[in-house]
Amino acid sequence: MENIKAVFKNNIRQYAMLIALIAIMILFQALTGGILLKPINVQRLIMQNSYILILAIGMVLCILTGGNIDLSVGSIVALVSASSALFSVVWNIPVPIAIVFSLGIGLLAGMWQGFWIAYVRIPAFIVTLAGMLVFRGINNLILNGETIGLPQEYVIIASESIPDYFGQGGLHITSIVIGIISSILFVIVQANSRKNKRQYGFDLGSDTSFAVQMAVLVLIINLFTFWLALAEGVPYIVMILVVLIIIYSFVTSKTVTGRHIYALGGNAKAAELSGIKTKKILFMVYANMGLLSAVAGIVFAGRLNSASPLAGQGFELDAIASCFIGGASATGGVGTVIGAIIGGLIMGILNNGMSIMGVSVFWQQIVKGLVLLAAVAFDVYSKTKSKK
Repeated sequence: MENIKAVFKNNIRQYAMLIALIAIMILFQALTGGILLKPINVQRLIMQNSYILILAIGMVLCILTGGNIDLSVGSIVALVSASSALFSVVWNIPVPIAIVFSLGIGLLAGMWQGFWIAYVRIPAFIVTLAGMLVFRGINNLILNGETIGLPQEYVIIASESIPDYFGQGGLHITSIVIGIISSILFVIVQANSRKNKRQYGFDLGSDTSFAVQMAVLVLIINLFTFWLALAEGVPYIVMILVVLIIIYSFVTSKTVTGRHIYALGGNAKAAELSGIKTKKILFMVYANMGLLSAVAGIVFAGRLNSASPLAGQGFELDAIASCFIGGASATGGVGTVIGAIIGGLIMGILNNGMSIMGVSVFWQQIVKGLVLLAAVAFDVYSKTKSKK
């Protein structure tokens, strides 16, 4: 019991947001008459918010470096979707190659901003604000104010599900198989990690608590895939999101680069004096943000089945809010990828739940603003209390 209390106390912000997510789900499930958690709505909810979740993964790394944000991500989303239309429709380049080129455009945009932020030392707010204007302007030049339809391959990535190789209609058997395999792999990885930590003398708690934790997580994984199986199956975008979450969670928690990112946000001067190449870290973080913005741009373009001059407007605000709601500190050095995903899901459920209820868009904006303010206020309160 003491171990549980200690874990909760050390991760109070993230666990508080997880509890808030569950509470909001239960609330809107009741207020919408059970519509929120219907399998088909859960699937649509994930697909509608997938690009915001992708942006939140990259944005949390920017915030970790010292509370910096990237205001240009929505414009990069628009630029990449316009580039996709240019490459695949206007120039008739095969879609796989067009996607690679589009990802390269996003990476170059991120590297451009990373150079000015890391090496010229212009504040990230100014550089990304300029990028927001520049990239939006290039997007409009490419599209010339028109909306261009995209090939079907983009729609498959953003809106379609993995085929059911084992079923014949009805329940999506392949999704259930994916859940079972994923849960087995998850348990194997966690068990090996626990074994390695035990060899180095880490305090790991009892085997019983570990077994209970694994049982709960396996249940959640299989319940989630079963719920999607009741709809149309696991969408491709869910697989993309899972891969990104695994990769970036590993990078931030298990690698030297991840530790350097946290150190930079904790105390930039101390990090530089200790030998961390802070300029290189900043450059890599913003280059990565450009790449993930490109991924989000391709997904969003597929969702709309077109490239639009208005694509990506306001995405940067949703991504930033997701990170802060999910536990990232406004001063940097604190936050996780999982926390950003939780924050993004809270934003998505608020949007979806209020839309089902017929709440005005204006009231939706007020509610989301108050939730963001409350999340940051909780962060400030937690820090103030810990210093006493």
